[in-house]
Amino acid sequence: MSKSNYVIRVLDTPLQIEARLWDELLALQAQPTPFMQHAYLAALHRSGSAVPASGWTPRFLTLWDTAGCLQAACPLYLKSHSRGEYVFDWSWADAHHRHGRAYYPKAVVAVPFTPVPGSRLLARDAAARTALIEAALDLCREAGCSSLHLLFGAPADISSSEQAGLLLRHTVQFHWQNRDTVLYRDMEDFLAALNQEKRKKIRQERRKVQAAGVTLRHARGADISVEDWDFFYRCYEQTYLEHGNPPYLSRRFFEEVAGTQSQHWLLFIAERQGRPVASSLIAVSDAGKEKVAWGRYWGALERVDCLHFEACYYSPLAWCIQQGYHRFEGGAQGEHKLARALLPVRTSSAHWLSHPEFASAIERFLERETLGITDYVDELERHSPLRQEG
Repeated sequence: MSKSNYVIRVLDTPLQIEARLWDELLALQAQPTPFMQHAYLAALHRSGSAVPASGWTPRFLTLWDTAGCLQAACPLYLKSHSRGEYVFDWSWADAHHRHGRAYYPKAVVAVPFTPVPGSRLLARDAAARTALIEAALDLCREAGCSSLHLLFGAPADISSSEQAGLLLRHTVQFHWQNRDTVLYRDMEDFLAALNQEKRKKIRQERRKVQAAGVTLRHARGADISVEDWDFFYRCYEQTYLEHGNPPYLSRRFFEEVAGTQSQHWLLFIAERQGRPVASSLIAVSDAGKEKVAWGRYWGALERVDCLHFEACYYSPLAWCIQQGYHRFEGGAQGEHKLARALLPVRTSSAHWLSHPEFASAIERFLERETLGITDYVDELERHSPLRQEG
């Protein structure tokens, strides 16, 4: 069925759609995540983090059948910049500028500030997903957008986008995977699966943190106190300010999700002599077929050698193993994660360019880039930290 078979409604905020309807549709997808839940997207809006004033103008697309049933939906934003996306297109914007053409506004189907792969085109079937892409392209043409970008999509999203003529782009993330059949018993069982060099390195780094007199505690959901959230935000804000930028997310955003999505948050706090010095916030989900955790935010008020690795990787991995989690996604970029037993994984996005000549040029660029990504992943896999059998 084409988009003409649906009633298309474009919403100016995620608050204009009933949370129950959105989340029911999300639950039908192959790769739902907490970041696509209505509560998360609504918190981004209500907190002022992803709104027109910050360069994220919501144009959420919804497709309804004649009986009033929601058939497809996606979070679409018109952008006046490329910040907070983690699929970098600055060179594309520069090329447009050098040739006297505007790159902004552009449109993204994405979760703002969240480079987590997952379902983006929420649809009841393949036909509705295709119609949703067609509707998104129509919206871009009507709004005068230079381009449409679907970021960190699930395989079904990427496949439908490719069939619709969008160009594919691949990036690399680093994810930890539990064993397929018999899960790791504990951290020592996991370390035994690594080669001697990496096993020794991880143990040395963990001992450095212990020798510095630092201990870590964790709390999940409602057990995270307001004081802990306040300390976490100090750390989070400090990290951004040290890099010369204000934080993307406000304290109100975390207050919102602490209330509406409490079960999805796991906080590690590092303490020295009874005083908190650093924190790491992890997102978790155990509702689907797989238990998955995502490394999200980190910050420190004092420097302690190797504490970043302990708070962001080793303690979360130990928790994941203890709780029987299947995967820990370490987030965007960072070859250093390979040495911590997070392995390379290709993630995908899809892109449409309105100008034919730019589309052709970027298609050639992506062909070359994809070859480079393939070589890069092959090289990383040759340096796998896992112990080789036989």
